[in-house]
Amino acid sequence: MSVPDEVAGVPPPRRRRRGWLIAAGVVVLLVVTAVVAFRAGRGGGENPTAQPSPSPTAEPPLTTAEVYQVLAPSVVSIEGAGNGTGVVANADGLIVTAFHVVDGARRITVTFPDGTEIPATLAGEDKENDIALLMPQRPPTILVPAVLGSAARLSIGDDVVAIGNQLGLVHSTTAGVVSGLERQANGTDGTRLRGLIQFDAAVNPGSSGGPLVNTRGELVGIVVALLNPTPAGTFVGVGFAVPIGAALGGGADGPGPPGPLQ
Repeated sequence: MSVPDEVAGVPPPRRRRRGWLIAAGVVVLLVVTAVVAFRAGRGGGENPTAQPSPSPTAEPPLTTAEVYQVLAPSVVSIEGAGNGTGVVANADGLIVTAFHVVDGARRITVTFPDGTEIPATLAGEDKENDIALLMPQRPPTILVPAVLGSAARLSIGDDVVAIGNQLGLVHSTTAGVVSGLERQANGTDGTRLRGLIQFDAAVNPGSSGGPLVNTRGELVGIVVALLNPTPAGTFVGVGFAVPIGAALGGGADGPGPPGPLQ
């Protein structure tokens, strides 16, 4: 006696055909996938699959603490006509500072970050920019020149860091932004300074000659003045720096070779 397909556990012809179609489709899909993967791996075939290239990523800006760690070994204290700050500009020990810090000084002493005190001589001056270059009489045990940047790459609103010995507080570090470019201000002797970077990182007496630094840890300016409409002479939110290119004789577009200024 014959047994119906449903009872025997065998699907009826229509169900068998549907199962064969599904199985065949799966096989075709697997074959196509394998062929595409093979061609993609070899980079061949009529329509090779393009491999995406990683897009370049910009290095993240340094934090204020990181900028300090980079620049602090290059920042020195200066005793001359007054107390100020300076920055080691090259491997010979040349130091750039504000001219009014050493103007008329009979003796100039530079104190390096390791505490070494060394007499220095005036190697160059640029009164129009309130910049002086000093050369220590002998190199210190540890000498770390600053990395020079370019003020020409600064934009208003860029983050900057100032390091200096304001009010006698050695290596005081403050952060702010570039508030303006191509500014003018009067120097301590009344000289009209031009092409200055305006910034709002706090500076005070003793900060003169110190570095203005970008978020890549590069020296972009030398602090020379602050603006205060009162006789107090303290910071009210407006500081000025000479672009490092102008300070080192290379113009405002970039740093020139550190050397005596004419």
